Amino acid sequence: MIRRRVLARQLKLLREQSGLTLEQAAPKLDFSVSKLSRIENAQVLIDVHWVKSMLDVYDVGGARWTELVDLAREANQPGWWRAYGLGNNSYIAFETEASRVHELSVTYVPGLLQTADYARALMRPVPLRRTAEQMEGEVAARMYRQQRLTSTENPLEFVTVIDESALHRLVGGPDVRRGQLGHIAALAELDAVTLHVLPISVGAHAAPPSGFLILSFGDLGEPDMAYVEHTLGALSLDKDGDVARARLTFERVLSDALDPAESLALVRRLARS
Repeated sequence: MIRRRVLARQLKLLREQSGLTLEQAAPKLDFSVSKLSRIENAQVLIDVHWVKSMLDVYDVGGARWTELVDLAREANQPGWWRAYGLGNNSYIAFETEASRVHELSVTYVPGLLQTADYARALMRPVPLRRTAEQMEGEVAARMYRQQRLTSTENPLEFVTVIDESALHRLVGGPDVRRGQLGHIAALAELDAVTLHVLPISVGAHAAPPSGFLILSFGDLGEPDMAYVEHTLGALSLDKDGDVARARLTFERVLSDALDPAESLALVRRLARS
């Protein structure tokens, strides 16, 4: 998803640099104007042959030609999550390309910190038709995502604020909760993870009930994105104003949260209780 956006943005820039409008470029490519617009807005899979034709029309060659053709091939590769039986999943696609994720989690422990038992316990009440095999595939994919927290080749920086109430919730029962808290404590010691807990004693706070995430994409040059999951689906937002509001909300909640050392101490106390 993100690589398709990067490719689309580059193709649009090359068209503009060549001095062609959408209306001028489309017939040279045997495209309709609407088709070329959808390509440039990353609304469709971008065929490698289309990219080659566009680069020829825009008079792009050499290393740049090879770079963009390779990017087109990468953008069309099926995501790693397909091996776990999952269909197209926009959030996993975004997170896979992200270099840093900030997550505000109000109700449950974030997926990047969950144990397999906790994840299963969360999935069981959800009114989706899943076979046991499909559930295990989703759980395995969630565990696979966590590998980036210890990866040296493709690391992911994770900063999270978790409402303390989520740590008290008996998801899966006392043993699952205890194992989950121990898992959080272990991951919180990783350099890639920064844990903050929003204590119950704060009372009213700025966090919305759904929580949200902010993803940053590092060297890919894509703008930061806010992502919100809710009962009826999910919403991704990349307009500057929306992301700025999400970032301001995160910072306000962070100012009320415990620091990492205090947060880790609290998690350890709860794990022993």
